Amino acid sequence: MNTFEKIYEVVKRIPKGRVATYGQIAALAGNRRLSRVVGYALHVNPDPENIPCYRVVNRFGEVSKAFAFGGENMQITLLRADGIEVSDEGKVDLDTYLWDGK
Repeated sequence: MNTFEKIYEVVKRIPKGRVATYGQIAALAGNRRLSRVVGYALHVNPDPENIPCYRVVNRFGEVSKAFAFGGENMQITLLRADGIEVSDEGKVDLDTYLWDGK
């Protein structure tokens, strides 16, 4: 399994109503130093219907300004549809919504 496939398998596990960070996904995929690679992988997500890349935010809980599937407003819309509160500034409270990785 290549690195992108490992990343996609981890992202598929993020439950509805939770978010994960790029660094968290990198660590769970086997290398905590690959957070940028997580961003690249999600940007070319081959199956957005089944790989919920919109549930991945940065370490500050901020949505991506360059969300590949409709821009940051679409990411906010999808997160809110999952029941996640997103501030008007595009930020998620990680204390409340961060996935525990299990």
